[in-house]
Amino acid sequence: MGEAQRFERSSELPVSAETLYAWHAAEGAFERLTPPFEPAKVLESEGGIAPGGRAVIGIKAGPIPQKWVAEHFALDADTLAQRRDGTLGFIDRQISGPFAMWEHRHVFEPLAAERCTLVDSIRYRLPLGFLGRTFGSAFTTSKLDAMFRYRHRTTELDLGAHAAAEPGLSAQGMRRMRILISGASGLVGRQLAGFLSTGGHEVWSLVRRTPRPGAREVRWSVADEEIDVAGLEGFDAVVHLAGENVAQRWTAAARRRIRESRVVGTTLLCEALSKLECKPSVLLSTSAIGLYGSRGETALDEGAGRGEGFLADVAVEWEAAAEAARSAGIRVVHPRLGIVLSPQGGALAKTVPLFKLGGGGKLGSGRQWWSWIGIDDVIGAMLHALANVEVAGPVNLVAPEPVTNAGFTKQLAQVLRRPAIAPAPAFALKAALGEMADEMLLSSCRVEPAVLARTGYAFRDPSLEGCLRHVLGR
Repeated sequence: MGEAQRFERSSELPVSAETLYAWHAAEGAFERLTPPFEPAKVLESEGGIAPGGRAVIGIKAGPIPQKWVAEHFALDADTLAQRRDGTLGFIDRQISGPFAMWEHRHVFEPLAAERCTLVDSIRYRLPLGFLGRTFGSAFTTSKLDAMFRYRHRTTELDLGAHAAAEPGLSAQGMRRMRILISGASGLVGRQLAGFLSTGGHEVWSLVRRTPRPGAREVRWSVADEEIDVAGLEGFDAVVHLAGENVAQRWTAAARRRIRESRVVGTTLLCEALSKLECKPSVLLSTSAIGLYGSRGETALDEGAGRGEGFLADVAVEWEAAAEAARSAGIRVVHPRLGIVLSPQGGALAKTVPLFKLGGGGKLGSGRQWWSWIGIDDVIGAMLHALANVEVAGPVNLVAPEPVTNAGFTKQLAQVLRRPAIAPAPAFALKAALGEMADEMLLSSCRVEPAVLARTGYAFRDPSLEGCLRHVLGR
């Protein structure tokens, strides 16, 4: 069969081994550790990372979907004998999946009271024996290096974000909050739920179907204007993300769905929250920088007035729909989202495949300003808003370095090592997408994160290049 190949990566982290173990044991750890450029999904899970725990994970080997079945084991005595006292960790072994053999040791070595070393050590054999080793070794090493570089950075920065949200406490020592999220299955919702879970918080979902037995779910229906009011009692915070996708041709029916999903849904939720005996202390009700309209070169902070257009009209009504919660004494924050960067959804999901094929280029003139933000800064800024009582009202969730569309195109092409020589003329975009192209792709919106800067939020990825390299594994 040949000798097993090995891969190892280690990082020193400013937390205890116990805190690091608890972070990995949290329900959302898999979501946070899965690189967006290598998507995977837990299909079944039982027992967590404790010995005997098992997970079935859906992955893709190229274009082919596969199931990876892994079982968890305790670190063995021989391993512990070579390590410092107090070492924690676990092992997962492939029961079935794409490798001929796979064993992954997650080791957390204490260095001091609040410092430890994270060691990911892997032994594996590729399929197809000699052929697999000859043609697949370099590719696999490259993939593992990108994956674990991403995982270690995410682990360190997530732990740091939770500690910063409650100064003087570790991630697991922060005051535990009970948080309800609408839109928890969406791009932002999945990452936010995982992030909050690994910080020690209890996360629930607002769902449209009947809640599953034992699940942390509360039912609502925007279409029927129904919500389980009793189920809303006792939450410390609510994050309202739900809304119809705006990236579609704006027919009359689509406009109605986009507006009603936001305005009617927000009104329904906020009126219910206002009537509770035990109200949440804070509500994050999302909005969008589309409220500002197309404003050319003008720099726009949260004090800038509204602009013109369908998106501006919807955003103004969307934010106003939270008035019942505000009037009831709940601290209401409106995170105005910019262009969220993740290859799992939104702008990057649509543009990266095109760029990889060499078909990328600027949109229209390319001079329009794009105000973007990485997915990890979206959830980091949301935790900052939840924890910081100074934050209220509109908050621009954008990175501090906006770029023109031409600058965005050039940077993405450089990161992907592809040309960007196929521009899309404005008339073609308008013919294909209608008014949506005008307001979302060709409009110029140069937005500044003034509230985040004033209240001390530290961006993980302030520059576009750094953000793209992180989320694309480059």
